[in-house]
Amino acid sequence: MTEEGAFSEQIVDGKNKSNVRCQFCNSLMLKAQEGTYSEEEVDVPLMMQKQDRTADSLSSETLKNFWLVKDMMTFENIGFSNTLDGRKFLVCADCERGPVGYHDLSTRHCFLALKRVVHKDT
Repeated sequence: MTEEGAFSEQIVDGKNKSNVRCQFCNSLMLKAQEGTYSEEEVDVPLMMQKQDRTADSLSSETLKNFWLVKDMMTFENIGFSNTLDGRKFLVCADCERGPVGYHDLSTRHCFLALKRVVHKDT
């Protein structure tokens, strides 16, 4: 199954079917129907890094399935972390785990990675 296929049950009319929550503390990040599905190929730092890493030597992975949020005030609970290459990284505002996506400083759009969150209403 492709990555898009793995997430297809979460996409209804191009929007997130259910609430989007932190996979670690279950904090509500984005309410249902507030994000628009977007495919972008972006390198995002891994959530777990070795302790001695600097910003220049972060390990990353390429992610391509995101919820696009055009206004950061749409989020219920999101934090912003380090800036790197014109992007601020998104983290859970409650437990500060992440990055769960990024904020593009040039467009002011946020991209929440489907792979790094959970989709559930409770």
